[in-house]
Order: sequence, then structure tokens, then C-alpha cells
Amino acid sequence: MSNTTNRRTFFTWMTSTFAALTAGRAAAAIETPSAMEGPYYPDPSMRFADVDNDLVRIAGQVKDAGGEIITLSGRVLDEAGGPRVGYRVEIWQCDVNGRYMHPRDRNTAPQDMAFQGFGHDITGGGGEYRFRTIKPVSYPGRTPHIHVKIFDAAGQEVLTTQFYLSGHPENQRDRLFRAMSEAEAHAVSMRFEGDQTVLDVIV
Repeated sequence: MSNTTNRRTFFTWMTSTFAALTAGRAAAAIETPSAMEGPYYPDPSMRFADVDNDLVRIAGQVKDAGGEIITLSGRVLDEAGGPRVGYRVEIWQCDVNGRYMHPRDRNTAPQDMAFQGFGHDITGGGGEYRFRTIKPVSYPGRTPHIHVKIFDAAGQEVLTTQFYLSGHPENQRDRLFRAMSEAEAHAVSMRFEGDQTVLDVIV
């Protein structure tokens, strides 16, 4: 093989590698897409007095909530990758039986009274947040998801979105999931290592 061919091959490899790395960084830096709040956001009167970041154990309860217990963590970042400090991250979701902690939910399945249903955390110095909750389950009409709402340090709402299970077979039948681009769907898809999932939010 000639030197010219070697140089051409090396240049082609470098160009494709740089393009792939650039595309990867661009995908990672995409602003987290917003999504509808849905009808089951619990107002303060509906919430348990215990509204910490552990949705699996309610203060005073003897047992943990039913379902597959997971840890959901990540960081809230700006578009340059800087931490959003002191931001309030809220999550809410249905219990293992598909019931929301909301009077408008007409699901007749029994409610898991050991599941907190709603919780919040405040981001630390690195923008980090952390929740102990259950892996979301589906209910009629929706693929499994966790609702997320974020407020800045001044209390202003800056994002409402939903997190999904990466690769779940019901995702492509869910109209909200299908409405996103591939990059947007990737940005809100939870990928697990054991019972741990890490998902950064960019606002």
C-alpha cells in the first residue's frame, strides 16, 4: 500500500472519528425536552407529610413500597455543563399497581399506601440529585414513565418532563414518546446498571 493511500485512509479514519465524537457530545449536551405535566400532579394537600427523596419508605410505615426498588440520580446542568445549584427536583409516578396518589385517578386497582408517590430533592454543589423509588410500570394508555418538574433556586419552574425506560417495548406505542426526536428520547431514557440509573438534566 502506498504512502498516499495510507495517508488517505488515516485522514478518513480521523475525520469519521472526530465526527462521531462531536455527534456524541452534541447528543449528550441536548437540552432536556419538556413534556406535559399530566393530570396527576399532586398539589400539597394530596401529599404525605413525608416528601423527601425516598419514595419507597414513608415515615412511620412498617413496610417498604411494593415494586422493583431503584436509585435514580444525576445532575442538573446548564448547556455549558455547569452545575445548577440549589434547584428543586420533584418526581411523581404511579405505584406498582398503576395507581397515582390523586383523586382524579379512576384506576380501580388497590393503592399501595406504603408508596410515597411524590418526592423532591435539592441539587448540591455539583448539581447532583438523588431519589430512591420504584422502577416505573405501565398502565392503560401509557408506557412506564416518571414525571419530573424542576424549579430554579428562586422557585421559578424551569422544566416539566418525563423519564422513560430505555428500550421498553411499549415506548413506540406511546404518543408522547413517539413525538420526540431520537436525540430527545435518548436524553430522557433511563438506562440501568443493576438497580442504579443516572440521568443528567440540562436546563
